[in-house]
Amino acid sequence: MDDEADDDELPSDPLPPDDRLWRHPSELAAAVGTTGSPLGRGPQEAPRDLGGLGRLLAVGVLAGLAGSLLTVGGLAATGTLGRDTTREVVVREGARNASSDTSVSANGTTDVVAIARDNADAIVRIEVSSGATTGSGVLFRSDGYLLTNHHVVSDGGAVVVVLADGSEEAAEVVGSDALTDIAVLKIGARASYVTTVLGSAVDLQVGEAAIAMGSPLGLRGSSSVSVGVISALGRRIQTDDGVLLDMIQTDAAINPGSSGGALLDSRGQVVGITTAVAVSDAGAEGLGFATPIDVARSVADEIIATGRARHAWLGVAGRDLASDQALEIGVSGAALVESVTAGGPGEAAGLQVGDVVVAVNGQAIRSMSGLAICMRDYEPGAEVDLEIRRDGRTRHLSATLADRPADGGG
Repeated sequence: MDDEADDDELPSDPLPPDDRLWRHPSELAAAVGTTGSPLGRGPQEAPRDLGGLGRLLAVGVLAGLAGSLLTVGGLAATGTLGRDTTREVVVREGARNASSDTSVSANGTTDVVAIARDNADAIVRIEVSSGATTGSGVLFRSDGYLLTNHHVVSDGGAVVVVLADGSEEAAEVVGSDALTDIAVLKIGARASYVTTVLGSAVDLQVGEAAIAMGSPLGLRGSSSVSVGVISALGRRIQTDDGVLLDMIQTDAAINPGSSGGALLDSRGQVVGITTAVAVSDAGAEGLGFATPIDVARSVADEIIATGRARHAWLGVAGRDLASDQALEIGVSGAALVESVTAGGPGEAAGLQVGDVVVAVNGQAIRSMSGLAICMRDYEPGAEVDLEIRRDGRTRHLSATLADRPADGGG
């Protein structure tokens, strides 16, 4: 089990190729027609979790100037960089629910001016030579490590980071993870860099303030700032490489070139890495998506330590248990297993098609996506207790999670 599409909620009928929620700009450009509709097609049925907005395509925010092509390929680079162990490394982290908040003004409103000023030096522009594409990045360690998106650097071209003062530095791709669309870059011309404050998305609430900072459209000069709210949590975004899970949705404007930028809360702490924006046949819908910083930070730490991110894998696929079936067994939701990968951890544990997974190590599982997200809490090799329902009876199976295979299967 991992975070890929096969392990998440599956629609009752297969989606046609043009009904995916997420697209890269190269696909969008190829689809533009001359019939008056941006995609040359009429309206279609809206996706279930974004009802009322018409058919949405979450366009990869997309490292790229207008007309740039973006190819999402394999790992941009692997291997660790040698670090100067004598240099003090600073990672600024915010405290949750802090009593004092320097980013809230005297009347209790969010001080966007202060947040923009405090974070401006840590938001950078990324230029990739392979396709003349651009993106954004967030400096999170004083020794020059920064976060961005996998799709920004996946072409494998030479990468240049443009700092807030306009200076340029060659960057090395430390590692990149397509499953979470997170990559780590390293620059090092200076002894120390200004960093953002890393917060957490765990306590985010729908409706609270959100500020997006990035370098849209490759514009020269300082980063751009837009303001909105947290519109939704736990969104599931379909991609060609699989599914991005547990995404933060915001109406703060995110534009092409902002991929890899920062989504901040009202205290000026980074709570997400901006990743995608939604559009419909009628044009932009004003919906953007960000990877929770907790996921991005975890992936980045592992990439820095080992050169790649590892993902625990159970080796099953399925869908959400229907609500009436969940009611029958006394749970609010669960994951229904529809296939078990031969030779995988699930099969070794005794999982069968038709089993209903209701908990992992006592943690309730309310959907197939929830099962995939739960796997992020474990390392390959971890042993977990699976509570399942089979033939009306409760059973417990012990599974030893494996490393997700390179082909992403199962």
